[in-house]
Amino acid sequence: MRYLFLFFISISVLQNTDAQIYEVGVFVGGSNFIGDVGATNYISPNQVAFGAILKWNRSPRHSFRASFIFSDIEGIDGKSDDPRRVQRGYSFNNSIFEVSAGMEFTFWEFDLHTSGIKGTPYLYSGISIANHDNYFFDQNGVYTSENTSSWAYGIPMVLGYKSNISNHLVLAAEIGARYTFSDELDGSVPDADFREQLSFGNTNSNDWYVFSGITLTYTFGRRPCYCNF
Repeated sequence: MRYLFLFFISISVLQNTDAQIYEVGVFVGGSNFIGDVGATNYISPNQVAFGAILKWNRSPRHSFRASFIFSDIEGIDGKSDDPRRVQRGYSFNNSIFEVSAGMEFTFWEFDLHTSGIKGTPYLYSGISIANHDNYFFDQNGVYTSENTSSWAYGIPMVLGYKSNISNHLVLAAEIGARYTFSDELDGSVPDADFREQLSFGNTNSNDWYVFSGITLTYTFGRRPCYCNF
């Protein structure tokens, strides 16, 4: 009961804060992978992606943002334009859970406390971390689990357009590429050091994945005093 009471007190404080406005909502879309296995199309969603998004609007031009997105990523050599990959015939499927945090900048002022419908393009970047299981391709080309998991750090680069569709709802469409500091998401580089000889592909180029979709957020909080930040 004590923790429940503290939770409701915290919510009350957030609702009555004069200096900020919040958004909470959902992300729904698709994902595609760019790496050493499968096609290399930059925007080609082939798996469902969904999650939650939170924003803290600090001015009409920028917001602090966090998101939690779950998706499968898939690569099939047979769908590649590279004849060498088609001949190789590898394929993989892995699940990722991404947590991302950073800052969103709008091209034009986006003040939700003024009347009327308004819209603006925006950019988002920060840092992401994605949990994934580890796999490798054995000497026979069989996609095999290592029975371990890892975290892949990355940099999200998102371009989108958003507009309010009512007094409290904001609809946005965005495309966001994630450059990761890992080459293990597709199994081309085993996680275990003793399997290093099974690595293949361009080991100097790390993995990418892309989320494309829409967000729908609900806004709440009092009119902010943007002069403080």
